[in-house]
Amino acid sequence: MRILIKGAGVAGLTAALELTRRGSAVTVFDTAPQIGRGASWFAGGMLAPWCERESAEQAVLDLGQSALDWWEEATPGLVSRNGTLVVAPARDREELSRFASRTSGYRLVNEEEIADLEPDLAGRFRHGLFFEGEGHLDPRLALAALHRRLVESGVVFDLGDKAIDDGGFDRIVDCTGHAQVGSLSGLRGVRGEMLYLATDEVSLSRPVRLLHPRIPLYIVPREPGRFMLGATMIETEEAGPISARSMMEFLNAAYALHPSFGEAQIIESGTGIRPAFPDNLPRIVNEGKTLFINGAHRHGFLLSPAMARQAADFIEHKEVSHADPRQRRSA
Repeated sequence: MRILIKGAGVAGLTAALELTRRGSAVTVFDTAPQIGRGASWFAGGMLAPWCERESAEQAVLDLGQSALDWWEEATPGLVSRNGTLVVAPARDREELSRFASRTSGYRLVNEEEIADLEPDLAGRFRHGLFFEGEGHLDPRLALAALHRRLVESGVVFDLGDKAIDDGGFDRIVDCTGHAQVGSLSGLRGVRGEMLYLATDEVSLSRPVRLLHPRIPLYIVPREPGRFMLGATMIETEEAGPISARSMMEFLNAAYALHPSFGEAQIIESGTGIRPAFPDNLPRIVNEGKTLFINGAHRHGFLLSPAMARQAADFIEHKEVSHADPRQRRSA
């Protein structure tokens, strides 16, 4: 079967791998000249289904638990399985209790255990939650590795063109994300913002989430001395530069995690518009010969493997998976 995938972000590349594994001849098309330059470029890369359950439906946990194994097989050596550490200042202890009440898969850790997990945070937090089964990856490295694997498998990439003739393909898989706002019913854009900081004064082995009633922050280690900061979810489709308010809140929260972040260099800031349906859960929508994979919201790297498998199952068997009640079929 000849399949055209529109969109070379995380949803498109994971779908390409699943379909290639099943014997399809796949072409990936994107108007951008390079892969993964949309919302995927600004992703945190946290493979944290138990943590995400705090603000998401049970389906995110159910669909996301297999993501670590999928990415580890697809991009060998790029997944770090060091878990996730969640902490809160003493004054925000209630936020930690609230987070715990909405999640599972963690163990309570005290000040000494926090210091064992992250020596640079020694003495800074008295209580925390450790989600040992979680992991993370660098999205940019993972997408580059996935791209290389797909090219080696014979997938054709058509990048940087304005249009492509889709008449010669048996099926089209549309993974163009927020570009479908206004076309797919209920789809909206949600803005996320991020910073990259560089400092040799702090070392972290895993993502750390700092809870706060107003702006919870996550910090994800990248290569040594570099950290990605994220938190914001803003109900707007404007993709302009990061706001001064968000910048200040990021930096204040990072300083609260460790004062050495106050001397860090800001080496990059960015914004991405992430597609979301009203329930903030992804959907597969079938319209004619086009299958849409969309609505991953803030869970692109976590949920794309499961959605790719379900899309491949649908194309192969023309059956709606019972694992995801949000799939839609239309004539």
